[in-house]
Amino acid sequence: MAGKTALMTSLAEKLSEIVGAAFAAQGLPVELGAVRVSDRPDLCQFQCNGAMAAAKLARKNPREVAQGVVDVLQKCHSDRPEGAEESLVSRENKDPSTDARDDNEKVFQNIEIAGPGFINIDVTDAFIAGQLAAMQADAHAGLAQSGAGQTVVLDYGGPNIAKPMHVGHLRSSIIGDSLRRTMKVAGYNTIGDVHMGDWGTPMGMILSELEIMGHDGPVSMEQLAEIYPKASSDCKADEARMELARAATKRLQDGDETYTRKWRQFIDISIEGMRGNFDALGVYFDEWKGESDAHPFIAAMIDDLKAKGWAVESDGAWVVPVERNDDKKEVPPLILLKKDGAVLYGTTDLATILDRVKTHNPDKIVYVVDQRQSLHFDQVFRAAEKGGLVVDGRPELSFAGFGTMNGADGKPFKTRAGGVMRLEDLIAMGVEKARARLEEANLAADMDEAERGTIAHKVALAAIKFADLQNQRQSDYVFDLDRMTSFEGKTGPYLLYQAVRIQSLLRKAGDGGRWTVDGSFKIQNEDRALALLLGEMADHFELALKNYTPHVLCDYAYRLAQEFSSFYGNCHILSEEDVAVRASRLALCALTHRQLCLVLSVLGIEVPERM
Repeated sequence: MAGKTALMTSLAEKLSEIVGAAFAAQGLPVELGAVRVSDRPDLCQFQCNGAMAAAKLARKNPREVAQGVVDVLQKCHSDRPEGAEESLVSRENKDPSTDARDDNEKVFQNIEIAGPGFINIDVTDAFIAGQLAAMQADAHAGLAQSGAGQTVVLDYGGPNIAKPMHVGHLRSSIIGDSLRRTMKVAGYNTIGDVHMGDWGTPMGMILSELEIMGHDGPVSMEQLAEIYPKASSDCKADEARMELARAATKRLQDGDETYTRKWRQFIDISIEGMRGNFDALGVYFDEWKGESDAHPFIAAMIDDLKAKGWAVESDGAWVVPVERNDDKKEVPPLILLKKDGAVLYGTTDLATILDRVKTHNPDKIVYVVDQRQSLHFDQVFRAAEKGGLVVDGRPELSFAGFGTMNGADGKPFKTRAGGVMRLEDLIAMGVEKARARLEEANLAADMDEAERGTIAHKVALAAIKFADLQNQRQSDYVFDLDRMTSFEGKTGPYLLYQAVRIQSLLRKAGDGGRWTVDGSFKIQNEDRALALLLGEMADHFELALKNYTPHVLCDYAYRLAQEFSSFYGNCHILSEEDVAVRASRLALCALTHRQLCLVLSVLGIEVPERM
C-alpha cells in the first residue's frame, strides 16, 4: 500500500512536530508532544497534555516534565542571542518549515504551564502568516494527499430496478457521493458504483406478471411502478403465484433468451429514470452495475469455497460459518445457497467483492448502506476474509452505515397521505421552498426566470444535502424543509450566502482576481481568529476522511462562515487605508472563500455566482 505523502499539515500538526521533538530531547516518546487546538480559546490557542502521561515514564512530577519541555521550546524557538549554543533539537533532523528561527521569527508568542502540567501555547502572528502563505501557494489547498496511489470502490445509491426512486435512497446517495468526493480530494483513485438491485425474485415477480397480463412489448416506468406492487402483493397472498415468480427467476438466471430480453428492457427504462434523479441531485457514479453483474462469478466461487472446506452443508443449504471465539453475540453463518439452490444477497455481495478485486484490485471497498444492514455486512466481510477474497487485509472492507430520515413524528419520512415520497417530488418541494426563500430575502429581484430557477435549484440541494450531512452519519434526523431552507442558522443556504458574499467583496476589490500576498500576511487582532481557524482545515479533513464522517466538515464549514462574518463586521477591508493590511485582508478573504468552496464541493454543494 502506498505511504502517506504529507504535502501540507495543519498548525496543530506543525506544533506537534516541534513539541514532540522537545519531549524526545528529554528521552520521552515523541508522540507525547501531540498538540491540539485549545477548547478554551480565552486561555490559549493550543494545548499539549503529554506531560501527565510522561510523568510515570520520567518518574517526575508532571509539572516538572512540562517545565523541561517548555525550557527546550523557549531555547529552540525563540530569538537566539548572538553566539548562543546550538539547539538541543538537531537542525539537521528538522523540517526547516517548522523552524521559524530561519526567518529570525519566533514560533511561540507565549508558553505557560497550567494546572497539573498542561502546556498552554500561543503562537506568533508570523508563524500563522507562514501557514497561510503555504496554504495559499499549495495546489492541494493545504490538504495531504494521503490516498495517493490507492484505489477505493464506494458502493452507494442502491436503487432497485422497476421501482421509482424514493426518499429512502437519499441518505445513501448523498453520503456516498460526499465520501467519494472527499477521498478524491485526498488523492485516491475513486470508483463510485450504484450497485442496483436488478436480480432475484423481484425480477421473477415482474416477468411472471407480464406473462399473466399477456404483455409482450416494451414497458414504461409508470407501468413498472404499478406492476411490481401488484405482483409482490399477489405473491405474498398466494403461494402458487409465488411459485410462478420463482420459476421465472430461475429461467432468467439460467439465461432464458425471452426473459433476458424483457429484463434488459425494463432495466434500461429504470436506469433512465435513475439518471434523471441522480443528475437532479448532483450525485455521480463511475459504474452502473447491479447484483446481476456478480452472477457469472457465483458458481466458481461456491465451488472454490466448498473445495477449501469453508462452505459446509446445513439442512440442505450451503453456508459459510463466520462465528468467532470472541463474539459477544451470535453471528449466524452466511447462506450461500438455499435448499432449492437459490442464491441470496449474501452470495451476490460476496461475488461482487470478487468481481471488484478482479476488475479494480482496490485497496479499499466502502459500503454506504442503512445501519440496519450491519449484521449482514459483518457476515459478508468475515466470509470474504475466511474464503481468501481478502488477503493480508486487502482490500480493506468498511461498512459506513447511516440512520434514517424521519418526519416530524419521529418515524421514517412519508408523504402527507402516508405513502413513500418519490425522490423527484422531494427535490421539487425543495426547489419550490428555495424559490420562496429567495423572494422573501429579495435576492432574486433582478434575475430572469432561468437564472432564478438555476439558483433556486442550487439553494434547494444545499439545503437538503447539508441538512442530511451535518448529522453524525449513524444518527437518525428529522426532515424539516422550513428550517433547512432558512438563510439563517446552521443551514446550507446560509453557507451559500456567506460564500457569495465573499465573492462579491472580491469582485469589488478588483486587482485582476489575484488577491494573494507576495510577501507576508499582516495579521492584526481582528484577523487572528479567522486565520487560526483556516489553519485547522487539514485536521478536520483528515478526521472526516479517516472515519467517513461528513458532519465533521459541515461543522467546520459553519464555523468558518461564522468566523468570516465576525471578521467582516469587525474590521475594514476595502476601506482599509494601510495598503499592506488591505492586501493581506483581501488575501485572507480569498483564502477563506477557497477553503469554504472546497469544503462545500466535497459535500456536493455548488456555490452560485450570485444570490
